[in-house]
Amino acid sequence: MRRICLTLPTNRHCPETITALGEEAAYAADHFDIDVHLLVLDSCPAEDRTAHADALWRLPEHPRITAHHLDDAAQRDFLTRVTARSGSAKPELLLDLMLPDGLSYGACTNRAFLIAAALGCDSVHRRDSDSRYQSVDGRTVFPVHHELLSLGARAADAVAGVTESALPEHLMERRVAMVGSSFVGELSVDIARIRDADPDVYRDVVSLWAPEHWSAEQKRELVEESFTGAGTAPFTADRATLTVVDPMRVDMCNIAFHAATVTERVPLPPARDTIGSDYFLIHLVHDARLPGVLHNRNIVNYYTGERRTGPGFLAYQTRFAKFLLSMLYFHHVYDRMAEAGDSLLDERGRVRPGAVAALARESTGLDPAENVRRLDALDTAYRRLGGAYADVADHLAGRRARLLHEARDDMADFALLTEAWEGMVTAAKATPVELPEGHPR
Repeated sequence: MRRICLTLPTNRHCPETITALGEEAAYAADHFDIDVHLLVLDSCPAEDRTAHADALWRLPEHPRITAHHLDDAAQRDFLTRVTARSGSAKPELLLDLMLPDGLSYGACTNRAFLIAAALGCDSVHRRDSDSRYQSVDGRTVFPVHHELLSLGARAADAVAGVTESALPEHLMERRVAMVGSSFVGELSVDIARIRDADPDVYRDVVSLWAPEHWSAEQKRELVEESFTGAGTAPFTADRATLTVVDPMRVDMCNIAFHAATVTERVPLPPARDTIGSDYFLIHLVHDARLPGVLHNRNIVNYYTGERRTGPGFLAYQTRFAKFLLSMLYFHHVYDRMAEAGDSLLDERGRVRPGAVAALARESTGLDPAENVRRLDALDTAYRRLGGAYADVADHLAGRRARLLHEARDDMADFALLTEAWEGMVTAAKATPVELPEGHPR
């Protein structure tokens, strides 16, 4: 029987989200011939972890659902054994990239990829703690419905489960590598207050994530489209399209990947304190012209208060600045991947890690002058806003050289991890996920 991993990485209090995730797992097990491994990777303080464990305990028993609640210590134990078994000459470095000292959107999801491999799962389905599901006529609309209809199937066979197909005929023999949707509600990046305070500054700031050589019109269009997801219109009826999915149409809070084609081949960039570092595989699937399904069971995005006040605000805005700096390197890799196209895949239609690692490493040789200008522009914009944003500008100015080096070094780390990834996946498949005492199942 097929196994799937439905996962929630979290570093914030979210028992209600875990309860809803349990309901999605039950829907999946009741409507499809699968076993569900419900995986909560919990980096919260002890009090919150206890609340999360209680939420898992309260989930109804189901013969085909197994819940796993792993704190940082349990994750470290598993990863220590995996990296030691991986054959790498630098297991300690790999462990640092998997469990870095600091927030990493890519690393937490990479941990889910390896644990899913250890559990024998065919696919990984990721959700976020600051999101919730939509409902219509009293019925919750779970994204896993579309994910399980198509993921891993030959595209030609997946046609029966979608509303329409826009996939070229010559791609129909490839497997569906990704199924995803987006979100409704608040912007995916918490910068709406900049837009409300000064729309001109908002345009200046958001345009900084575009390639520098783009025209003013291209940047204007990007600003209008950025971070808005599927807007605000509520779900009314299902739509699903088989296609090569536009990365701008999906979000990592509402995504599923086929393991053998994607997540067991290439990891996510493990960059620390960098928003958007977990979106790389969405671009890779697109540029390699792997089939995907875009559906409309959008998740509702909202924000918790900690990122809008005091230290949380400063930390979040720093992560946003690092995202802008990362784009110098990511745009280079995306452009090269688009040029490579089919050559990114091996003879079995799987992503080739070596090709991706080479492009990531190549990007580290780029001239950082463009990023110097990005920091200059961001400094000007934040000082124009004043108040707390001027404080952010002061903070960034004091870390300027460090930020520039970190953006480059993050890509070097990604290349290294990608080169080691196959060995780590193989090791994970031979490594039991040992559960801590008091595990809910």
